[in-house]
Amino acid sequence: MTSRKTSRALELRVGTAGDALDRFEAAWNRVAEGRAMAPLRVLTVASLPLLLKALTPARWGLLERLARDGPLSVYQLAKRLARDYKNVHTDVARLAELGLIARGADGRVEVQWSAVRAELRL
Repeated sequence: MTSRKTSRALELRVGTAGDALDRFEAAWNRVAEGRAMAPLRVLTVASLPLLLKALTPARWGLLERLARDGPLSVYQLAKRLARDYKNVHTDVARLAELGLIARGADGRVEVQWSAVRAELRL
C-alpha cells in the first residue's frame, strides 16, 4: 500500500447537508463548463456533538498512531495502542466510513491525511 497522505489536508466542518450539496453543485458546474476541478477534501457533520461522537479521543489517538507508524493491520494497531481488538476494529470501521483512514488490499489501514483542520461556525 502506498501512502496517500503527502501534504493533503482534510477539512472538518459543522454544517447542514445543504452546505455539502452546495459544494457538490459548484463542482458539478465546474466540470460541466470544462474547468479543472481539484478534489474536495471536506467532511461535513450536522452538529458539534455528532463530530465529537465520531471523532472521540480514542479514535484521535488511533489516527495519531497510524500517522506516526504508517500502515498497520487492525491487530498490530490494537497491540500498539494497548487496546482491545474489537474496540479498535469498531473504531477503524467508523473512521474508514468517514474517510479519515483507508484500508488497503492487504487489509492494513492508514491515515490518508497529513493534517485535519476543523471549522466550527456558530
